[in-house]
Amino acid sequence: MATLPPAHRPPPGPRGHGREIHTLAEFDAALARSGSLAGLRIQSVDLTDRTFALLAAVTADAVFLGCPMEPEAAAKVRADGALVFPPVPELPFDPYRARLYTPEELFEGIAETGYEATPDFLAYAWFGRTRADGDILSSMLRSLHDDAVSDALDELLDGAGVVGVMGGHAMGRGTEAYAGAARLGRTLARAGLTVATGGGPGAMEAANLGAYLAPFDDAAFASALDLLARAPSFTPSVTDWARAAFAVRARWPGGGDSVGIPTWFYGHEPPNPFAGHIAKYFANATREDGLLARSTAGIVFLPGSAGTVQEIFDNATPNYYGSRGAPTPMVLVNRAHWTTRLPAWPLLEALAADRPMAARIALVDSIDEAPEALERLGK
Repeated sequence: MATLPPAHRPPPGPRGHGREIHTLAEFDAALARSGSLAGLRIQSVDLTDRTFALLAAVTADAVFLGCPMEPEAAAKVRADGALVFPPVPELPFDPYRARLYTPEELFEGIAETGYEATPDFLAYAWFGRTRADGDILSSMLRSLHDDAVSDALDELLDGAGVVGVMGGHAMGRGTEAYAGAARLGRTLARAGLTVATGGGPGAMEAANLGAYLAPFDDAAFASALDLLARAPSFTPSVTDWARAAFAVRARWPGGGDSVGIPTWFYGHEPPNPFAGHIAKYFANATREDGLLARSTAGIVFLPGSAGTVQEIFDNATPNYYGSRGAPTPMVLVNRAHWTTRLPAWPLLEALAADRPMAARIALVDSIDEAPEALERLGK
């Protein structure tokens, strides 16, 4: 399978907007160039050891987002006219974060103490306590966090050909359907495309797993599936489910990259550990729209239920109206599922009639037909 044509890749853009500082090395380099931080956005960088540098630097119109610094330095940059958003104490996540999450970060402590002690679970527990308390600070922190995640996701995917793989969380490890979704992810990744999923269990995990295993041979692929089948679902134990995934990662380190875009809104669904970059959101609507909008090289819809049906028509709407430009490919997998059990295909086909999107939709019987259909629709 060839990579999709340039018409279906996002246009190049400035990475990080040219004004963002994400690391101490970038901070030091900026000061070494001009001695000035004027107009820059310093994002979640620990500056407690840079007091002298801050006292000497020009910081007018700079913005410091969640950067720890000594009181003397903070007072000086504020006096210069900089805008300072201080870190929020005792918060289980960084609302100003400059990068996407990694599996290791979200599942820290899973090997020793179990899922309930991980940053992922603690963030979900905080969300559960605050989502309905009416506190404007809590809602503001969630919004800041999700906007920072979106910014990091845009920077990561700048110029990439992204294929979304949608499907339900109920698809169990050890099933042929799971193996098929993993083959799909591997095929897409080997074609040079970036696989993006909803980041959760089931079909989503399988596609991210396939991308992770793309550099390895068929024997490793089969062995990994066998190992995972020993913990077929995230219920009743997220801990056992996640530990099985990290055992696969440990046996075959350095796998291929992909993106997962999950949400704490569905807190009973943990993120899967096979996506190299995880854009996790509090607001599910922001997450859903962002996942679909960034799948610029098309989307494959595997059998699912209400959530997947919603995603089909959330994606069909901009394709119908052309609100995001030219329609992007949509491939629905499993004819019986999408015409009989949940007949989304007849409605999608009716919507597409006599419109440009008609040439960008396809229904296939098996998952192994999806890559060829995606390529054909992208021409």
